[in-house]
Amino acid sequence: MPSAHVPPVDFDLRLVRYFTVVAEHGNFRRAAAELRLAQPSLSRQIQSLEKRLGVRLLDRTTRGCRLTAAGQEFLPQAEALLRSAELAATTTRAAAASGAVTIGYVGGLIITPAVRELRSRHPEAEVTTRHLDWSDVHMALLDHRVDAVVAREPFPTDRLRVTPLYQEPRVLLVPTTHRLAGRESVTLDDFSGEPLIRYPDPAYDAFWRLDPRPDGRPAPDGPLVEAHADKLESIAGGQAIALAPAADGNSTPRHDLTTVPVQGIEPCDVVIATRTRERNRLVSAFLETARSHLTGRDTLRRV
Repeated sequence: MPSAHVPPVDFDLRLVRYFTVVAEHGNFRRAAAELRLAQPSLSRQIQSLEKRLGVRLLDRTTRGCRLTAAGQEFLPQAEALLRSAELAATTTRAAAASGAVTIGYVGGLIITPAVRELRSRHPEAEVTTRHLDWSDVHMALLDHRVDAVVAREPFPTDRLRVTPLYQEPRVLLVPTTHRLAGRESVTLDDFSGEPLIRYPDPAYDAFWRLDPRPDGRPAPDGPLVEAHADKLESIAGGQAIALAPAADGNSTPRHDLTTVPVQGIEPCDVVIATRTRERNRLVSAFLETARSHLTGRDTLRRV
């Protein structure tokens, strides 16, 4: 008697990788820190994977988590899936003879001059662009969704090569009704007691909240956000203020927010991130055009 048809599972490789990291650490908190995700978000992603498979992969305990019997069976296959996916992406791109490249960028960073020059120099190539969230730079490269990303540090850099481009000032993003709105500039002392927006990634959070402060005190906590739109809404609603890159602050579409230059703090570094073993000739060509055309001068003139 023929066996019943079992529908194929639609695997999301991001969820598969999240599972392998949780399994490695045996702890959601430590896995979330490595993945630069909020712990509740990571838990939801694992639950989504378990729902797709129709089995429980992890047992939550007071000390962390442990693999179920199904999880122990799935782990080596999950690792094999990830290796196969990376190999498939690498060999497929090699077969295309480096005739295509996807350039990622985050926030208000403008890559148009460098991309236009790349297309001009290589009219036979397929050059596409893709906007990324600030938290997705690392995974987008490792997943081969993009081949190079123009981004702001800090972000995870394991298995990546980072090329500096320029430094960008940081500004204070506040409601137009805020007491500091309209000032020519401010220093940390002017807003040291006000809560600042928090972020899931520890390194990113520390840099953008100046935490700890120079005197060792922790920065006052504002709401935790994962999306740019939620950050803007929290600031406009008076829940907190935020430090922001100058380009992002100047490009906000909201008329109820404004920016104030901040004196006496280090700027952020704008860089190009690529995979360490990248062989696509168009990536090398983009690095060249980016160094020539992406200098940050437009940002500096606006601040």
